[in-house]
Amino acid sequence: MVPIRDDNPITITPYVTFGLIAINVLAFIYESTLPPQYLNGFMHLFAVVPRELSLSFTGVTVNQPVPEWATLITAQFLHGGLLHLGGNMLFLWIFGNNVEEKLGHIKYVIFYLGCGILASLTQWYFAQGSNLPNLGASGAIAGVMGAYILRFPQAEILGVVPLGIFFPTFRVPAYFFLGFWFIQQAFYGVASLETPTNIGMENGGIAYWAHAGGFLFGAILGPLLGLFSDKKPEEEYRI
Repeated sequence: MVPIRDDNPITITPYVTFGLIAINVLAFIYESTLPPQYLNGFMHLFAVVPRELSLSFTGVTVNQPVPEWATLITAQFLHGGLLHLGGNMLFLWIFGNNVEEKLGHIKYVIFYLGCGILASLTQWYFAQGSNLPNLGASGAIAGVMGAYILRFPQAEILGVVPLGIFFPTFRVPAYFFLGFWFIQQAFYGVASLETPTNIGMENGGIAYWAHAGGFLFGAILGPLLGLFSDKKPEEEYRI
């Protein structure tokens, strides 16, 4: 199931969401200009490498110019391919603008980056010895989705189901679409603990634990930052 849009209009210009999409696209364009021999090193340097992060937590110095803690942020703006980037930016565009409107621009930045960091730490917890770089905006966007499902459970999501040459559309409430998505991520995350398959970043697949963790942390951080506040976000910054 691929979402196309939501029936949930906004009254602001979502500058932060626009900016995040632009940064991700520009970062991917830069990645695309790198020769393969340099691209691997670039990804290893700026993505989260669980084993190196584990060593840094124990006080062991990792011999590279970018501190491992910093990769918890830089990794959020890297992607492994055009489909990876496109899917993430589609979800960010559909769900991010509404959350940005409710939190306000400044809190939304804190929320987004915080969810991305916590999502990466969730994935790290389940694969602390992995040498495989973890990257992508999906953990942070999962946090956006976790906040969205709480604040707008009844918002209608218009989507499409690719079935070969047929593309039937559907309309479902957000709680169904996002709830199903979260259950799927959690299920595959649990499966990756028991089955030696290609599920999970440990074997080069999808970081399901980052998705599930980001979603849960988004549902926690969103209300703490004022997701349900009736006060307009711009009023919070007046002196």
